[in-house]
Formats: sequence, structure tokens, C-alpha cells
Amino acid sequence: MDQANVAASPLTLLFVDDELSILSSLKRLFRPHGYKILTAGSGAEGLSLLEKETVDLVVSDMRMPEMDGAHFLEQVRNRWPQIVRILLTGYADVGSTIAAINRGEIYRYVAKPWDDNEIVLTIRDALERKRLEAENLRLIALTAQQNDELKALNAGLEQKVTERTAEIRQTMAFLDQAHQELKKGFLSTVGVFSGLIELRGGKLAGHSRRVADYARRLAQRMGLDEAAAQDILLAALLHDIGKLGLPDHVLDKPFNSLPADMRAEVMKHPAKGAMVLIGIAQLKAVAPLVRHHHECWDGSGFPDGLVGLALPVGARILTVANDYDALQMGTLVNRSLKPTEALAFLIENRGKRYDPTVVDAFAGLMAESLKNVIVEVPMRLSQLKPGMVLSRDLLHRDGYLLLAKEHAVDAKIIEQLQDIERSEQHPLTLYIRQEPTP
Repeated sequence: MDQANVAASPLTLLFVDDELSILSSLKRLFRPHGYKILTAGSGAEGLSLLEKETVDLVVSDMRMPEMDGAHFLEQVRNRWPQIVRILLTGYADVGSTIAAINRGEIYRYVAKPWDDNEIVLTIRDALERKRLEAENLRLIALTAQQNDELKALNAGLEQKVTERTAEIRQTMAFLDQAHQELKKGFLSTVGVFSGLIELRGGKLAGHSRRVADYARRLAQRMGLDEAAAQDILLAALLHDIGKLGLPDHVLDKPFNSLPADMRAEVMKHPAKGAMVLIGIAQLKAVAPLVRHHHECWDGSGFPDGLVGLALPVGARILTVANDYDALQMGTLVNRSLKPTEALAFLIENRGKRYDPTVVDAFAGLMAESLKNVIVEVPMRLSQLKPGMVLSRDLLHRDGYLLLAKEHAVDAKIIEQLQDIERSEQHPLTLYIRQEPTP
């Protein structure tokens, strides 16, 4: 921040906390940075100050008597929406933090005890974002003004037109930069949501980001457009937000090993997550994908028991990506599976739990991305190609040998296997040798 500008017209910060020691610490920390500092010991006192003073940014504690931080910041948003709002909160206040995000539309929350450098940078970034938004509006107005001027120019002012055109291009570049900053801020907010559940640690640490990576790559492989792929990415990052209220011992146990009452609680999390997201305009298209990511292709899932193509394609993709990672973490079945075992589970449940088209695309994706660490890939007959070599014996379900290990399949063998599968109405899974890339 330019110290000369701060000295000429200092930005004003208001800190609201019922603990004098906290207010004193914040004043000592920010006074050297050239801001004008105001303090209030309660939400009511803070509102009274705001009626008299012009304030650029408010930092409020969550836990205060009479009026908590979420209610106070909601009042600030309603009456002075231009003021940037930041919440101070403890890790135990997750529910209240979500309320503040929804009701007060806070820019960021900072956990107590804070890191001095981090909170200084957070407030500096928040004020810079406010400046960019104001500059964005100014530039839009400037562009409109320049367009009016261009209409008044005539053919004899060619040089002037050229100069104005150059100015407009520069203005559009500034606007694009401002738009990218706002988009980055939105994605950062999504990251905060996604990170809330991972603050608990345990097996869920890193889960949402891995699922988001699988889902994004799978959506691209299936040819979905950029907007749909973006919604799927956001849904993957936020799919477990409804688990915030669950205790730690439930989050780390396999779903199948939980008692019936705890399974019932876990099964509520997709609907809870969708309810949190549906009130946010930018995430309305994401909420249904979160709600339905535990639905099954055959209708046996939850919460709505949707069947087949009634499920949004984004939810079908998210289900496969989520279960692939959950199987390896050991939160879906009673042990942690290896990548090849997790992939085999998906293929075995193709047409039951999972959309066959999505599983086939994911199997192809994993065959490419895991080629350096696996030596075999489970496949269904629809994926077989002449020349592929079996890495295991193919046994009939009655126990007798159909094809021996190391046998190379050809078109005739594939046709014969398809006849067996059709006549017995039982899908065959073959394990194909995958040569690792040197």
C-alpha cells in the first residue's frame, strides 16, 4: 500500500469485540500501517459508530453477548453494503461461521488465535479487492462515456478515433483484469467452504480436492462443455459440506460398519449440503449435483431414489469420482482398497450403482493415468480390443476355465464371450495386462 496515499486519506478500520485485550492487540498491530482505527465493545456500539463514521472495513468477533458476530455483520450488510466484512472465529464455531457467510456475506473469516502477518495481508487484500470493484465501476462508466463520444466523431477525425480506440482497448484490459480478480475471489470463497470439513483432519483430509480432480478430468473426457465441467468441479469441492455437523468418529469409519442410527445421520448430508448452497446465486446449478451424488443408477441410492437418466449427468460423474477415492480411503467398505481394486469395484457395479457410460469413460481414464503404477486393468467385454492379453485366468462362475492367463484375445473370442454373457445374463470381467511406460 502506498504510504503517501494512506497519510493523505487513511482508510478506516472498525474492530468489534467484547474483550478489551483483543481490541488492544488489533490496534497495536494495525496502527503502524497507517489506517484510522475505530473500536467497539459490542455489536450495538459498532452499529452506533457506523452511523457517525465512514468506515471501509469491519472486523467482528463471532462470540459476543446480546448480538453475535453473524447478526452484527448481517446488519452491516443490510445498512452499509459497501463496507467489507471479516469475521474472527474459533474452530468450534463452524455452524456460526456458515451462518455469517450466508447472512452477512463476509469476505473472509480468520481463525483465533490469528497469525499477525496473515491477518494484516487478509485485510490488505480485502481493501484492495474493494478498490478494484470501485475501479471496475469507474471504468465501466468511463467506457460508456467514451462510446458516446465516439458516436459524435465524424470521418474527418480519423486520428482522434484511433486514439480513442486505443484508450478503449486499454480500458477493456483493465476490466478483464478486474473480472479475473473477482472470479479468483469467488473461487477462493469456494475453497474456504471446501476446506471447512478438512480442518477436522482424519481420512477426509485432501478428499474433496482429489475427487474434484477426478471429476474434472472425467467431465472433459466425456465431452461436457466448459460451464458444465466447472459446475462439476465446484460440486466436487463442496460435496461433503453437509458433513460439518457430524462427529469425528463417524467421519473416519466405513459407512457399512456404522450402526443404523449413525448411517441415517450420514445419509442426510447430501440434502443438507444442497440446502447450504442453493441460497448462493453462483452455486444454484451446483446444489443438485451435491444433493444427488449418493444416488445409484438402479435407484437404490439416497436421498431421493432417482433412477438412471433421471439423475443429472454431473451427479453421475461425481458419484464415480467420489466412490473411487472413498474406496481407497476405506470410508465406503470395511478396508482400504488399492487403485486397481477400487476400479474393479466400479466395473463390477456398472449398471447397478453406477452409470455404465461413466464407468467406461473412467476406466479408460484410469488406464492412462495409472499406467506407470499398475500392471493390469479390469475390463468389460465392451472395452475389449483384439490383441489384448489376459493377466489372469478367466473362470466361468461355475469354476471351469474359459481362457488361460497370457491368452491374447481376437475378434472371434470376443464374439464367443459375448454370446456366453448374453445367454447367461451375467457380466464377465477380464483382467488385461497393461505394460508400464518405461
